[in-house]
Amino acid sequence: MQQRSGGNILIESLRAHGVKKVFCVPGESYLDALDAMAGANDICVVTCRQEGGAAFMAEAYAKLTGLPGVCFVTRGPGACNAAIGVHTAMQDSTPVILLVGQVARDQMGREAFQEIDYRQMFKPPITKWATQIENAADIPRVMEQAFEVATEGRPGPVVIALPEDMLCDESDVEIVYPKAPARFAPTHHDIAALKEILATAKKPLVIVGGGSWNDASIQHFESFCAAAKLPVVASFRRQDAFHNNHDCYAGVLGTTVDSRLIKHVQEADVILAVGARLGEMTTQGYTVITPPQPKQTLIHVYPDASELNKVYQAKLAIHSTVGEFAKAVEGISIDGSAWQGWTARLRGEYVDWIAIRSRDKFELDLDGVMEDMLEVLPEDAVITTDAGNFSGWAQRFVSYDRPKRLLAPTSGAMGYGVPAAVAASITFPERTVVGFMGDGGFMMTGQEIATAMHMGARPILLVFNNGMYGTIRMHQEKHYPGRISATDLTNPDFAALARSYGAEGVTVAKTAEFLPAFKKALQSKKTVLIELKMDPQQITTQKKLAEIGR
Repeated sequence: MQQRSGGNILIESLRAHGVKKVFCVPGESYLDALDAMAGANDICVVTCRQEGGAAFMAEAYAKLTGLPGVCFVTRGPGACNAAIGVHTAMQDSTPVILLVGQVARDQMGREAFQEIDYRQMFKPPITKWATQIENAADIPRVMEQAFEVATEGRPGPVVIALPEDMLCDESDVEIVYPKAPARFAPTHHDIAALKEILATAKKPLVIVGGGSWNDASIQHFESFCAAAKLPVVASFRRQDAFHNNHDCYAGVLGTTVDSRLIKHVQEADVILAVGARLGEMTTQGYTVITPPQPKQTLIHVYPDASELNKVYQAKLAIHSTVGEFAKAVEGISIDGSAWQGWTARLRGEYVDWIAIRSRDKFELDLDGVMEDMLEVLPEDAVITTDAGNFSGWAQRFVSYDRPKRLLAPTSGAMGYGVPAAVAASITFPERTVVGFMGDGGFMMTGQEIATAMHMGARPILLVFNNGMYGTIRMHQEKHYPGRISATDLTNPDFAALARSYGAEGVTVAKTAEFLPAFKKALQSKKTVLIELKMDPQQITTQKKLAEIGR
């Protein structure tokens, strides 16, 4: 092999691992890698406007494609900004590789300009692995290990620090190509034990979640659930892990949840959790499924053995990827006659829950907005949401049937909605992408509209403007009624702001104005922002703000 710089070896390594897109904010600490990107015509470089947005885009790209999202940022402030995306990737179990420029090796340990020890800053549990490459000859080996760590078991983020002088060193090292990933599958004993436990059930419930589902594994698992007549619910913000129009689908657990479903989780005698960690949001603060030993008989299927029995003691713990488990159970014989009525009841209540009954409570009524949007929303649309109460409308009323997708941060990160929508539109330019975001979250990463315009992306951004941090205000009303602090907002003209970027911007203040604006946005060839001027009283899909705490 000929001598190449560390930067060129790094880009060759990314190419060897199938990387087609990288998201970045450029920095002087990785100039040699940037130079190598200039000659890598097969890798699309997405230049972002803030490192938090770049990391969110890499995470959203990974969710959409199942491939690791790759993000480059510079040292110090760049890495700190990107930390929010790293945290989201960890909590959402998303494979992301963050490459951080670092000070030169002879300057380390002196608190040089923007110096941070990233092995300490990003050490687990905020990542799966954080390391630094000291020699250019080690780049292929470390990159191969990084992709393996990010994708195997429970997927998650890896952070790699790149000293700037190391990237300029030369080596004739050979590129290391990826190995076949390890596949963890259930044993014959696991399947026999599963059948034995389900045979005793009267009210079983399946909870699907996690970040490793693909179209094939969903199809296998749906066949199993249909044959066994098992009711299925999704964990927090994972509705696209099971077809919502399936006769077995019964809803989602999280922040916007039917109280009847919460009761049914408590009533269930057997819970089969597949791919879901059963975290705080899914379990309603660990109350409907109580650790360490829930009253429901728990069968827990998870791709990372270290997570099994970590919080919950399962009757049956199965170390398996969701894909291998779905293939293993498809076609097995389970008699679901004992709970067929239970499944039908849960499905019927879900259909009732998502029905829109009234659209005249407010001048701009979000129920009516959703009803109108769903009339024209394409079947393969990608929906992204930020964190906040407004996301309840997308979580409750939109049905997700692949290829329709939901990109939403289970980490609860504000600022996710815009970058995720931009990344989705760049990844699938032929598909409609609709981003839901509040006025607070939009102001955190709204500058990524500039990235959308630069890349020719055309997401539709719905900004829910109620002039406050709505979720926090709701909790204030609930826990400290009448004592409002720090939650009121003074906002810009969002539509005018979008137009200043070269995007289209429109303000909607009445329900009847929304559908014409949305139809026009669907036909647009550029990014469109629709500002929804909400009544602050429309705080959740169920209650007005004045009713909170009653």
